[in-house]
Amino acid sequence: MTNNTSEIISFKTSQEWREWLELHHASSPSICLKISKIKSPEQTISYQLALNEALCFGWIDGQKLPYNEHFWLQKFSKRKPKSTWSKINIQHIERLTLEGKMMPAGILAVQEAKDDGRWEQAYDAQSQMVIPEDFLMELSKNKSAEQFFQSFNRANLFAIYFRLQSAKKPETRKKRMEKILEMLSKNEKFH
Repeated sequence: MTNNTSEIISFKTSQEWREWLELHHASSPSICLKISKIKSPEQTISYQLALNEALCFGWIDGQKLPYNEHFWLQKFSKRKPKSTWSKINIQHIERLTLEGKMMPAGILAVQEAKDDGRWEQAYDAQSQMVIPEDFLMELSKNKSAEQFFQSFNRANLFAIYFRLQSAKKPETRKKRMEKILEMLSKNEKFH
């Protein structure tokens, strides 16, 4: 189970979830969708279909939480102002736009991101991330930190990538890089 305070709801189809979003996307801050595991006796909407509908209404997926042996919870919420975008969600938005599924709230979220530059600053998926060369050059100056870095799993590598890639200003990125390098020199990681 979870001690999350969001309402827990289950939908069997995309249409049911879309109808809920039509009624509640503007008034509800978040929801936890109960999503069935593969061998669950009761099937629900899949994560990917749920994400597609959420994006149409300016909502975004959040934390995945354990629930029980048959289900897990996926949090969805209104996209916060100034929140970052992933390139994979941008690809979904482009497809959903061509399919005519985008709703006014989703279109507005996209336009705001385009207007303030977040659209162009979208980050790669974890599977496609590339650690920046300038970071690796600085890291190579401290062999023990570099060796510690080489032991990192993908989650810790992504934490570094995301922090560097999501900085909006060069000075912010520089400060983040310095902090990360300091952490590595102390054998500290994010996860």
